[in-house]
Amino acid sequence: MPAWTDQLRFAFQPVVNLATGSVAALEPLARPEDGEVDVLACARQCPDLDAELAALAVQAAAEQETLLPLHVNVFAGTVAKRPELASLGAAVRAAGRRPWEITLDLVGPFTQVPEQELLAAVAGLRDAGYRICADGVGDGDLPLRMLGELAPDLVKLDRSLCVRLERDPGRQAAVAAMRQLCERVGGLLAIEGVETERQYAAVREAGVQLAQGHLFAPPSRRAATEVYVPAALPPPVSGRRVPDRAPSGPPVAQFLQPAALLPMGASAGAVRSHLTGFPEVSGVLLVDADGVPVRAIDRDRFLLSLSGRYGHALYADRPALRLADRPRTVGADATAWQVLDMIADGERDRTGDDVAVVDERGRCIGVVHLADILRALAESRVEEAARLNPLTRLPGSDAVNGEVDRRIAEGREIALSWLDVDGFKQVNDGAGFAAGDELIRSVGRTLAEVAAREPASRVGHIGGDDFLVLAEPDGLEPFAKALLDVAWSAGEMPVTLSLATVVCPPGSVTGHGPAAAALAPLKKAAKELPGASWVVGRPGSTRTEVRRGAAARVSGPAAAVDPAAAVAVDGAEDRAPTGREGARTAG
Repeated sequence: MPAWTDQLRFAFQPVVNLATGSVAALEPLARPEDGEVDVLACARQCPDLDAELAALAVQAAAEQETLLPLHVNVFAGTVAKRPELASLGAAVRAAGRRPWEITLDLVGPFTQVPEQELLAAVAGLRDAGYRICADGVGDGDLPLRMLGELAPDLVKLDRSLCVRLERDPGRQAAVAAMRQLCERVGGLLAIEGVETERQYAAVREAGVQLAQGHLFAPPSRRAATEVYVPAALPPPVSGRRVPDRAPSGPPVAQFLQPAALLPMGASAGAVRSHLTGFPEVSGVLLVDADGVPVRAIDRDRFLLSLSGRYGHALYADRPALRLADRPRTVGADATAWQVLDMIADGERDRTGDDVAVVDERGRCIGVVHLADILRALAESRVEEAARLNPLTRLPGSDAVNGEVDRRIAEGREIALSWLDVDGFKQVNDGAGFAAGDELIRSVGRTLAEVAAREPASRVGHIGGDDFLVLAEPDGLEPFAKALLDVAWSAGEMPVTLSLATVVCPPGSVTGHGPAAAALAPLKKAAKELPGASWVVGRPGSTRTEVRRGAAARVSGPAAAVDPAAAVAVDGAEDRAPTGREGARTAG
């Protein structure tokens, strides 16, 4: 290696978990004493030197006596040409680290890197236990196709995307797209360059989970374990992905904290020294040679056992396994609610114990704390309640629109429907506002009941007498039967409902906005039909299928009725006055 590497020093920048406000990892950054030497330029040209720099980063972190996981930079070209990264592996072993505590930040350029060699090398590093990060995304030359094939554990956005993020819709859209990609491949989203509290609020609002920047702490020679995080958290936004079901909750990976790991054969004295040397550690996991948790030690119970009469004499030199419990583990793809369920079903005296998070091979990649889980779930409930319509307790249009956008991005066919009460103003004028409100509540309850039986459906209350229904194209009939094939009334005033549906095949619309635009003429067509009505169409087509209602009253493009549908229309019309399932009365 060149002589100037002897004068090489490292600065450490913390990676902050935005869900917990804690330091999730450290990134060692090479800083040569001789400012005339461009370290990165030399390493870019020499894979062996680049691998050696990665090893030196691990050694420097070991001198800091930190338990935090590391983000180690390495050029993509180095990984492709030296897939074994032998010097890095030796440094990890010498430092007493394990590969799954190391995230390799793959840095560009990618253009001249042999693609198949890179993908094969990444697969090998994953098998060895390393986590993979695609670094500098958004301002580099990493093709989007290759990003999908890499399926990184972490996507780190370039600092340029953080500039003006709070007021630039284009940057916001780019960050949202990366968040969606991460959700699909099971990774986390990080961003660099957070310098102001406005940027901090913007990245949280965009759904970013990890961040770096001078706002939290600048790179320094001493590894920071505490950082500045603004106390006032920003409000939630509708742009974040809405969970499929309320019990799903936020992913547990958002709350990941570094784990204190010791070998399975560690003595009680070694564990005690570890706990007293690191006051912030709430527990220790004893792992086997592969990093799989075998036993868990809670800080308070362990130290209490040693502090009792004869405790130190009895246990200090004996295996810590004697004072350990079975570990509580969840997969990295678990949700916060699943963690809470596991804690609730466990032993009461272990409620506050850490929960180990393991990868697909059972290796520990971190822990989560009950307090973080409870805080997040409480916040999600408050956020959810704020989005509900006060009359029906159904979510608003933002929740349905977010799900529409997600399914469209996934290439799924969707059926978006609009439902309302015919002549609702006359209902209020004739039966009174109280009867009108009760009618809306009854419709909302019916929608919620049907949606509960149709897992792929989502319903929302836009306001007034307007509702949205999102379902699979073949999942709408239960809604029609419950809402259109029965007689409704407000007080003693008969009421009918209208339903309009636009079926959007993959690629036919780009988002909820174009889908709503395609739905608009169908709403008008449904309202022109007497009695309970239902019309169905597709984007860009003038052909409309009438599934409920009298087609003879419809003029223009909506009059193009499928002959097979006409039979169903006549049957529905005959049923309308009395209803097939009995009358629904409100008020």
